[in-house]
Amino acid sequence: MWLLLALVALAGCEGCVLDSLVFFPDRDVPWTPPPGVSERWIDAADGVRLHAWYAGPSDPPATLLWSHGNAGNIAGRVDVQRALAARGLGVLAYDYRGYGRSTGQPSEAGVSHDAEAAFDALASGGIPARRIVCFGESLGGAVSIDLATRRPCGAVAVVSTFTRLRDVARAHYGPLALLAGNRFDSLTRVVQLRVPFFAAHGDRDDIVPFALGERLAAAAPEPKRFVSLPGRGHNDVLGDPVLLDAVAAFARSAVD
Repeated sequence: MWLLLALVALAGCEGCVLDSLVFFPDRDVPWTPPPGVSERWIDAADGVRLHAWYAGPSDPPATLLWSHGNAGNIAGRVDVQRALAARGLGVLAYDYRGYGRSTGQPSEAGVSHDAEAAFDALASGGIPARRIVCFGESLGGAVSIDLATRRPCGAVAVVSTFTRLRDVARAHYGPLALLAGNRFDSLTRVVQLRVPFFAAHGDRDDIVPFALGERLAAAAPEPKRFVSLPGRGHNDVLGDPVLLDAVAAFARSAVD
C-alpha cells in the first residue's frame, strides 16, 4: 500500500490519492437497528448526511460520542455499544461520511466536520457539553482528540490510538512513512486538552504499536489515566470487560 503511495506522491498526486489509501469504509449496515438501539440522522454543515445509532438511557450521567476506527462501520461495533450502554452510559455511534449509510467521501477534514456535527447534535438535543465524552478507537481516537480541541466536552477517552499517522506507517513501512505528512497529528493536539484524558492500549497490538499509545498518553496533560491491557491486540481489545468497566468508570467520574 505505501509503495503505491510513494509512487503516486512522486508523481505529484499524493493529496488526491492518499485519502483512498487511508480510509477503508464499509457500506454494509442493516436497515433496521438491532434491539436496544435507535436510529438517528445528523446533518453536517457542508450538507453531508450522517447515519448514527444511539443506545443507553434517556438521561445518562455521561454520553460517549463514539468515533469509530478506520475499517468497517457502526454495525460492527454494536455489541460493544450495547455493552457500554448496559453500564449506564449513553452512547452515540456515528458513521463518517462515506461509511455505512452516511453520504459523501471520507477525508481528514471531512471526518473532522462529521465529529463536530455529531457533537452539536447531542448538545442541541439537550445533552450538556460537560457530560459529553469524546470517545474513539484507533483512527477514531485521533478524531476525538481533534474534536476536543474545538468543542467544550467533558472528557476524552481513546483506545488503541496513535501519536501520528506517519508513526504507525513508520513501524510498518520505514522511510515511506514520511509521505503521510502531518495527517492525524494527535501528539500535537493532545497537549492542548484541558479536560480529563483516558487512554488504553493492548500490549500485543500489531497494527498500532503499544509504545505509540504510551507516548500519546505521556504527552497529555493531567488529569489522565493510561490502562495497559495484557494479551490484547488491535482487533480484540474493545471486547475486554476490563476495558469497558474502566471506560464507564472514567466517563462517570470525569463529568461528575
